[in-house]
Amino acid sequence: MAGIYIHIPFCRTKCRYCDFYSVASPVLKEPILEALHRELALRRGEVREPVRTLYIGGGTPTIYSPGEIQGLIDRVVALYPTELDEITVEANPDDLTDTMLAQLRQTAVNRLSIGIQSFDDAALRLFNRRHTGQQGWEAVRRAQEYGFENLSIDLIYGIPGASDEQWESDLRQALALGVPHLSAYHLTLEPRTTLGRWAAQGKIAPVSEEVSERQYEILERLTGEAGYLHYEISNFARPGYRARHNSSYWDGTPYLGIGPAAHSFDGHVRRWNTADNRDYLNELSSGGYFEKEQLSILDRFNETLMTRLRTAEGLRWEELERAFPAEMIQALRRSAARYLASGLLVDEGGALRIPSAFFLRSDAVIADLFMI
Repeated sequence: MAGIYIHIPFCRTKCRYCDFYSVASPVLKEPILEALHRELALRRGEVREPVRTLYIGGGTPTIYSPGEIQGLIDRVVALYPTELDEITVEANPDDLTDTMLAQLRQTAVNRLSIGIQSFDDAALRLFNRRHTGQQGWEAVRRAQEYGFENLSIDLIYGIPGASDEQWESDLRQALALGVPHLSAYHLTLEPRTTLGRWAAQGKIAPVSEEVSERQYEILERLTGEAGYLHYEISNFARPGYRARHNSSYWDGTPYLGIGPAAHSFDGHVRRWNTADNRDYLNELSSGGYFEKEQLSILDRFNETLMTRLRTAEGLRWEELERAFPAEMIQALRRSAARYLASGLLVDEGGALRIPSAFFLRSDAVIADLFMI
């Protein structure tokens, strides 16, 4: 068991790009916290191997006090076999006050993931973020001053109306902060979000493929020059600072998801909790708060392709040969041949991988390799 993820389904305001489940109302904050403790107890029998990472995400986990966050950590340690070496909490810049950081330093949290998104105020207004670019910068500096060394920040590119120069400025400011981990996501206009609806109504337009490629090249160049390893499509780290918890999602290691809308995977079965706070509370006691899917061998093969080819290490042939029939491996080799010829795939060191220069095109390549 690589880790446990706890989903906090509350935000003070809803970002216009966000498709994750959360609500901009604290009405059920206390009952949900009690329910998270209860679900942790109910599912203790699902975990036998030591839990090495704990990730408290959302939503906005810092809607709860540091003491309440520590209470969740204590609950995990009390109920599960643990060898915790990474405990991450997501936070927004406007929550990282001196008081919050001082109290967080008294907890077991040893990694913060800060949702900067941009240092440009116009972009932040478009996203409906509650902080300014200056406040984002100051929040990171303040976290460093309070002794949080293992920091990650999120940035978004491919923003409608934003220039290449603005994106380069965002990156340079992030790198100047010296954080050891950076997650950089291309904006996706999801249909259920405000920005997705605005796009459907013609109020905004997705950036062109040319803009996406230019901004991706800027990302690759600047992070490479700064000594970051591009170890997964959207993630960059200095040596020793990869996100250990998130890496479990890409290498197929089982993980447990707690809370509304949280997903779990045990290697063969994927399950997901209901994405509704009231339903989650009402059904938790009856065990009906989740759905599950038994993965077929074809499902597992395709998921292995999808997750491993997102990473710099790629897909090891030895791993595939241990887990899947020879005919499936042979079919993959045939499908991969034209991408190997074009350079979109390379086969070296016993692994099939997509060079990071082509990660932006990875979805199309991976989808074409799927077995149906």
